[in-house]
Amino acid sequence: MSIPPPPGAPQPQEPQGPYPQGQYPPAPGPVPGPYGPYGPPPYQTWGQGYSPYARPAPVNALAVASLVLGILCCVPAVGLVLGLVALGQIRRKGERGRSMAITGSVLSSLGLALWVVALATGGLSEAWDGFKEGARGNGSLSRGECFDAPDGLQGSFYDLDEVPCADRHDGEVFAVVKVPGGRFPGDDEVSDMAGEKCYPLRSSYAMDTWALPDDVDVYFVVPSADSWRTGDRDITCAFGNTDERGSLAGGSLRNDGASLDADQTAYLKAANLLDAALDSAPVDTPEDDLAAHTEWAGEVSDALTEEVGLLRDRTWPADVREPVDTLVRELEALEKPWAEAADAQDVDAFYQHYDDAIRLDDPDRSVSTRKALGLATTPPASDGDGVGKGDGRGVGEGGGGGDSGLDV
Repeated sequence: MSIPPPPGAPQPQEPQGPYPQGQYPPAPGPVPGPYGPYGPPPYQTWGQGYSPYARPAPVNALAVASLVLGILCCVPAVGLVLGLVALGQIRRKGERGRSMAITGSVLSSLGLALWVVALATGGLSEAWDGFKEGARGNGSLSRGECFDAPDGLQGSFYDLDEVPCADRHDGEVFAVVKVPGGRFPGDDEVSDMAGEKCYPLRSSYAMDTWALPDDVDVYFVVPSADSWRTGDRDITCAFGNTDERGSLAGGSLRNDGASLDADQTAYLKAANLLDAALDSAPVDTPEDDLAAHTEWAGEVSDALTEEVGLLRDRTWPADVREPVDTLVRELEALEKPWAEAADAQDVDAFYQHYDDAIRLDDPDRSVSTRKALGLATTPPASDGDGVGKGDGRGVGEGGGGGDSGLDV
């Protein structure tokens, strides 16, 4: 007797046939796809490296660089190019930073426009000059300016302070000389060059050297190796106190064509020719370099000849004519031993003619002419209008420079 199944859904029966229980015959034909005829399952598993959280798109690096360069305005052309490239990358890759790229491009464009204006107006050149001046300090001053130095007129310094000439000051600039470019020639060579250049130029600023106080000497400011690298090529020639730590009284030492009348200027121009020639005396002694000394004697002879010509050819006021004639005769007598020294064939002959020139020299010979012209009439302690003019140097003591130099 069979027992009927319980009520409910009928239970599936294992098919009967040649296959063991639990196995089924394969479906007819090939099975399409990896999931069979019914397609993939209605779910997916997490793949390797998949994150269940959404990540924001990265910020474009060029956009950041464009913004930084635009703010700094140091290389605006580069900032503009980076900004434009960044915008293209952002569109293609879906990256962030579009606002930064746009801001950087706008700021760089403004900066580029300012650079163009600066180039057109010369403002960039002035800015560079200002940078170089700041790098090497205020060592370079202009003719006619007065200054104070940190430690007086000696040693090295970073800058000079310009001060009014009406007040006490350390120095007064009477000339600025440019040094040729190239490599730094060395401290000694620059100082020698300064001495050669500065001493002859003092009479172009203070034409009446007799009017200079006795405590005034010539100094020069020269480039140092450090300032040379920033473009410093100036030798600054200045008047200062004979005491390196002293100062000059208030008031300018300048006396030139602006403060002198025509006759005074004509006389001083003639007299200063001899001063310049005497200042070029060789450094070595005649025994060491006779040729240099005979050449120098020739320059002094030529200067005396030219001075005589200028004094004789000018029409002087009546009260000046007689003292000028007397001065001319004395200068003609003085020229002869110098000309003979220029022709000397040996050291003894040179010294003989040089000694004759010294004996004929009279520092007071121009006092009468100066008095008639209204110029200073007291010869400086070590100066005169003839041999020995300048620093009272003798043969072989050299022309100018000494240790009166400062490094900037």
